Amino acid sequence: MSSSATPTAALTVEWDPELIHRYDNAGPRYTSYPTALEFHEGFEDDDLEEAIEEGRGRPLSLYVHIPFCHTLCWYCGCNKMVTRQLDIVDDYLDTLEQEVITRGAQFAGREVVQLHFGGGTPSFLSLDQRRRVLAFLHKAFQFAPDAEISIEVDPRRIEPTLIDELHEEGFNRLSIGVQDFNSEVQKAIHREQDDELIFGLRERARALGFRSFSIDLIYGLPLQTAERFAYTLERTLALAPDRISLFSYAHLPDHFPSQRLIHTEDMPKAEEKLELLQMAIARLTEGGFDFIGMDHFARPDDELAVAQRNGHLHRNFQGYTPRGDTDVLGLGVSAISSFHTAYAQNVKDVATYQDTVNTLGHALWRGVMLTPDDIMRRDIINTLMCQFRLDIPAIEQRYGIDFCRDMADDMALMAPLAADGLVDVSRDAITITPRGRLLVRTVAACFDVYLRRDKHQHYSKVI
Repeated sequence: MSSSATPTAALTVEWDPELIHRYDNAGPRYTSYPTALEFHEGFEDDDLEEAIEEGRGRPLSLYVHIPFCHTLCWYCGCNKMVTRQLDIVDDYLDTLEQEVITRGAQFAGREVVQLHFGGGTPSFLSLDQRRRVLAFLHKAFQFAPDAEISIEVDPRRIEPTLIDELHEEGFNRLSIGVQDFNSEVQKAIHREQDDELIFGLRERARALGFRSFSIDLIYGLPLQTAERFAYTLERTLALAPDRISLFSYAHLPDHFPSQRLIHTEDMPKAEEKLELLQMAIARLTEGGFDFIGMDHFARPDDELAVAQRNGHLHRNFQGYTPRGDTDVLGLGVSAISSFHTAYAQNVKDVATYQDTVNTLGHALWRGVMLTPDDIMRRDIINTLMCQFRLDIPAIEQRYGIDFCRDMADDMALMAPLAADGLVDVSRDAITITPRGRLLVRTVAACFDVYLRRDKHQHYSKVI
């Protein structure tokens, strides 16, 4: 997937409370365009085969979904299964292996440059189970010698030796789910953890030479106050990760039953939540991190920061990535695949996933084929989300359009944003200003024709 950007310097953010309140509406996160709401069950395996064939020659990224968790985190909206029955996990891996065999044959000759284990809790797997999964993946796919192999780790219910095991198995990137360092907040979301263990994992990962150590934080959680979150930020800087994902907590108890266990009266007010975000951006950038965009920070020498400065940053269902030239194959329950001309998603229920794979060899549930207009708009939105600047002549040349004429409706939607100083618009470029960078989803939405057709779609607020 192409980018229409030029190299940029490290980004700054200008905080304008009045504009944030005015434009902080619900909108997509744009990990894809069109979004998953456009996926439909009329998309079949023949459509997927067509998309795979179109991508011959492109590198491949693999995403493997491990849905199991030891305990329920009350804030979580992920597709997961809380269990302690190891035979259920082994049965799931039996099915996953069958899906891998099927998909591996379809992607013969494609080189895997990235592998990511997500969940759920991928660190739920035992040593033998992880080795089994890695073995059948390596048997089915051809891996590049320097492939990025990453895994999400829950720092609870693990031993420090896990880091040594992961290193021996070939993992070279770690993502630790911290969420918050304050013990009161941890209790309020049913996720108490040993902070010293997390620091120990960091030191061990550094000693072993892992390429990257990243952590997840969440702002807007119950019992978070300015004082408590300041403590979390200071502990984060002391930990010195390479990347930080700072996610906004969306309290949607009607959609996620586990969130009903959180006391509504413990939730920070909207104004307080914005103050937490403002504090985080200021403290993390002062502490040496580059603001990558929307919800990510990285050290200046990290691949994400370098890719952004060079105009090569990309965004997909896992967030920001320096590899925009790859197709993404999702494996496991609910996993989403992303190709140049299509998106596809597996069934979302574990039992149905197993039945479907056992019957068909795959678990395709739904997807969407992309039109030429979809591909162009995806390029525009991706570039704005990643680089905050769109090179208009490059888009015109790439897609054979007259931008002023053909995107007139989109630019009319952007006119109020330009009048308020969120974007600078010229004949040659659309540039999101420091004042508009926190509202990048609002800017990107100007080019979303699906959103304007159905304004009743349910999304979280852009901040």
